[in-house]
Amino acid sequence: MSVREVKLPQVIIFVLNEMRQAGFEAYIVGGAVRDCLIQQPTHDWDITTNATPENSQQVFSGSFYDNIYGTVGLPFEAIKQMMEIKGWQVGPTTQSDFAKQVVEITTYRTEHGYTDRRRPDKVAWGKTLAEDLSRRDFTINAMAMKIEPQELQGRLVLAKKRDEALVQIELIDPYGGEADLEAKLIKAVRDPQARFEEDALRMLRAIRIGAQLGFNLEKQTLEAISLQANLINQMAMERIRDEFLKILISPFPADGVRLLEGTGLLKEIMPELLAMRGIRQAGHHRFDVWTHSLEALKACPSSDPIVRLATLLHDVGKPVTYREQGPRGVTFYGHEVAGARMAKTIGQRLRLSRKEIDRLYILVRWHMFAYTPNMTDAAIRRFIRRVGLENINEMMLLRVGDRVGGGSRTTSWRLRELQQRIGEQLYEPLNLKDLKVNGTEVMAALHLTPGPPVGKILNQLFEEVLEDPSLNEKEKLLRRAKELAAA
Repeated sequence: MSVREVKLPQVIIFVLNEMRQAGFEAYIVGGAVRDCLIQQPTHDWDITTNATPENSQQVFSGSFYDNIYGTVGLPFEAIKQMMEIKGWQVGPTTQSDFAKQVVEITTYRTEHGYTDRRRPDKVAWGKTLAEDLSRRDFTINAMAMKIEPQELQGRLVLAKKRDEALVQIELIDPYGGEADLEAKLIKAVRDPQARFEEDALRMLRAIRIGAQLGFNLEKQTLEAISLQANLINQMAMERIRDEFLKILISPFPADGVRLLEGTGLLKEIMPELLAMRGIRQAGHHRFDVWTHSLEALKACPSSDPIVRLATLLHDVGKPVTYREQGPRGVTFYGHEVAGARMAKTIGQRLRLSRKEIDRLYILVRWHMFAYTPNMTDAAIRRFIRRVGLENINEMMLLRVGDRVGGGSRTTSWRLRELQQRIGEQLYEPLNLKDLKVNGTEVMAALHLTPGPPVGKILNQLFEEVLEDPSLNEKEKLLRRAKELAAA
């Protein structure tokens, strides 16, 4: 054990103090310890204790408890109210997501048997912190922090307008997590094969944490993942999806995907990507399709996981549309169409929502858009309608990644001019609801009942307005509707 100073939120100091005052042990554990030691922001606060869930709920009236794993949830807002009642001087918080944060207080526990590779067959309350830390996944997550009673006592009243304080903590580190932090290593606690057999999702989690922190995987841990990659198929796809998307939005997404490929995990969860390896490209491209896609992902400026996924998949249709043309030339005609279909299939496999799948499909399907200065305003409006106004910015961010991944600069005069012209068209009619007439008015003017003919007339009116916005006047539209009905 060693002593050092770290910054902790007032609310966490308060929770630890309340647990101690009630006669219970309480330690900060998990990712929060890791983040404090490397001075990174943390939003996942976990506290382990010898108090049972019922004990914890007696200490904290605003808590909730609804699972079999001994975890009591305590919202930051509830903690703040308790602090104010007990006379703590609570200043305004600087954390934008303060209201959404929850402290999780979990009773020491031991786990036995992982028949389904996902959850323990039996969970029992443990008696010591050592038992609790021994069941954790990686050494950098198997540390605990304790604040001494006298230190807590000295923090009972904090200066106003401060939401955190510098305190002395005692670090409990039985598996060398601090040394692995300094070495930037992800290392399994004790036997890595046993850890991954217990919970196969830990293999993905190891790569995800590495991608988030820029850490490498320790040799034996990496080898264990490669040996047991097929176990990932026993996990719920929703859990796989969540870890995979976190890899994509991490600071090092391309490195994460390379590790997935190198360990064999990618073959299990997204084999379509492997076909891109070694597919050469011509023209301005410097890399094969696989490397280009990773470089595009790396350069994509969006933090949206669906945009990152679309960037990774934007050329997934190239292997199936590859054709050689001449001595050195190659073509990929229609790869965006084939790729969009494949992206939709992948999205369905990942259990994305219908809306997310639609966005993914659109971004891959239309990523090959081209612009020339002689394009008419109507053509710009048709592009906006095709892509969807809500997806325009995302499409531009994908294009930035695509350009950089292909060896070009972030932007070009064409892309800047297109963005300018799109902005100029945003106040013009872009969908049916922008028409100055609606279906009810058309039916009244033409004495029609609801049915396909009404929709057909409205669509034709919109196509003409899209070409010439000056036609979007009620009288003109109704006159034209009569002409269409009579034709």
